This record gives sequence, structure tokens and C-alpha cells, in this order.
Amino acid sequence: MAMLQTIGSVSRSLGISNRMLRYYEQTGLIQSKRIPDYSYRVYDEETILKLKYIVVLRKLRIPVKHIREILEDEDTLRTISAFEQSISKLDEEIAALSTIRSIIRSLIKELNEMTNLHLRLDWINDSSALALVSGLPFSNNTVREDVTMENLTNATERLERLTDKDVRIVYLPPAAVASYQYEGDEPEARCWEIIRQFVLDHDLCRVKPDIRHYGFNAPNPTDESNAHGYEMWVTIPEEMEVTAPLTKKVFHGGLYAAHMIPLGAFEEWGWLYKWLEQSGEYEYRGDWDGSIQWGCKEELLNFMRHVNETDLSGDDVQLDLLWPIQERSSSPSEVSK
Repeated sequence: MAMLQTIGSVSRSLGISNRMLRYYEQTGLIQSKRIPDYSYRVYDEETILKLKYIVVLRKLRIPVKHIREILEDEDTLRTISAFEQSISKLDEEIAALSTIRSIIRSLIKELNEMTNLHLRLDWINDSSALALVSGLPFSNNTVREDVTMENLTNATERLERLTDKDVRIVYLPPAAVASYQYEGDEPEARCWEIIRQFVLDHDLCRVKPDIRHYGFNAPNPTDESNAHGYEMWVTIPEEMEVTAPLTKKVFHGGLYAAHMIPLGAFEEWGWLYKWLEQSGEYEYRGDWDGSIQWGCKEELLNFMRHVNETDLSGDDVQLDLLWPIQERSSSPSEVSK
């Protein structure tokens, strides 16, 4: 019998989260195995090899939808086409960045030739700077020049960073919520099924036009545990009562760091953590229980558009990653997760 590995073991060895593994299976990229009398998924050697392939492609910025096409069609031409599309995007970014670099060098040369040591604001009128930048758009492109496999690890470390422009500071209002938690196989799909039906049965999109949808790992899996579950919330009118299997809870709201991702880019939770760790203005708020993901949440954006979908795995699904924060004290506290 082939060697089988648990979801926790695969997660640790490949450096990807349990949530990401479950997403890859939900979208059909991989398939797990089942062992009689064992509650959780396991993966055989062939699937683990496929996962290694997926990890490399994701680090090369190949979109999930293109990875799916590559895995479904073993024709080498399919892979070449996906790579060429990524190269085309990279070439555009590199060309734009090279132009910006040349302009900055020209400005440095111009400044070095100035005899006046005090830079005046009206210098911009006399210089060629405005003409040089007139054709450039405002851009949030990230430097992506290291694309060789040899430098892939170092390149991804530089790319996997958020700047202040990538993170929004938002206030989430307190709210009553209807909650459902499930632990076992496909917990997100099971939660979505129950919450979605609850919303439809009570016509909540009409009753509560400011409806919001949140979710988080519950329990949050650890290196020592293969357990994985999910809890999902939908905001409801304060006076509304709910019945089993849902429970009514109170969400206290507060200040959050928010970063939007397409569904599946769960590795960016780590990016948001690094941003907060390095922030000079904000720090983690609270001493939350790890079983509810330390207060971190995922908000499904444009919820009303998706509520009629039975399968929430489309390429157009977007989430806000939400991390509870507060203004940093004079003595920065350690963030642990």
C-alpha cells in the first residue's frame, strides 16, 4: 500500500495551510483519500507530487485557473501557453519599471548638476521631470524581475510583502450574527450550505440590506492536530431569533487591517501578518482564543451577488482578510499567531 500522509503532515512539509489544501481539492486540482474509521483526509504519493507541482506554479504567479487547465490537459502546448501569458504580464511590468528607473536616474543626474544646494519646489517647472513622467500611469506594480528558478525563493520573499497601499484600515460595526460551525470534511462548503439557506429562507438580503458575511477557521488547525473546521457568520437584525443548528452571537466589531484577495490566495494571510508585525502605527488587538483564529476573519465581498450560488468557488469570488488591530503603544507588543 502506498504511503499516505495526513493533511497536517502535508501542510507542514510543503509550507501551505490546511485551508489552501482544502481549497485545491474544492476546485478539483487534487483529490484526497479516505481511510475507514478515520475522520480526516490523507494524500497519496501521486497527489503530493502534484501538490509540489502546484506550489511551484503558484510561486511563479501562474493563476489557479491556468493551473487547472494544465493539470486537465497534459499537452505540453497548454503549459507553454500558460507560461507565455505569465511572461507577457511580467514583460509589461518590467518594461514599465525599467522606464521609471531610467527617469529616476535622469532626475538624479539633473539634481547632481544643480549648483543650488537648496532644492526649491519650482525646480519641477524648470526640469524635464514632468515631460518624462507624463506618459506613466499611477501604478501599484511590484518589482518582479527575479523569475529564474535559481532565485525563486529569494524573489518570492521580496514579492510576498504588503505595503501600506495594500492594506486598508477599516472599522467594523458591532452586530448580531447568526453563526454555524462545522468540523470535518469540507467545512467551508458545509457552512456555506447552511448559512446560505438560512439567508434565503428569511429573505435577509431584503430585510437587512447592509448584510455582511464573515468566516474563520474554528478550530484553528495546529501543527500537532489534523482537526480542521470552520465557523461562518451572517449579520441579522438585533431582534431576530435563530434556531438550531444555528446560534445567535454578538460581534463586537472594532478596528481591523483589511487586505483583499481573490478566493484561494490564502497564503496572503502571512503577508498581512508580516505587514502588521512591521507596522510602526498599528499592532494586534486583544488576547483572542486560538480556537477562533485569534479574532481574524474573512469577509465575503459582494455577498448579495453570491448568495444564490450553491458552489462558492468561482474565479470572481473576493475576500477581505481582516486582522484586529489598535494603534500601536509606545512599547510595541509582540504579535503571535
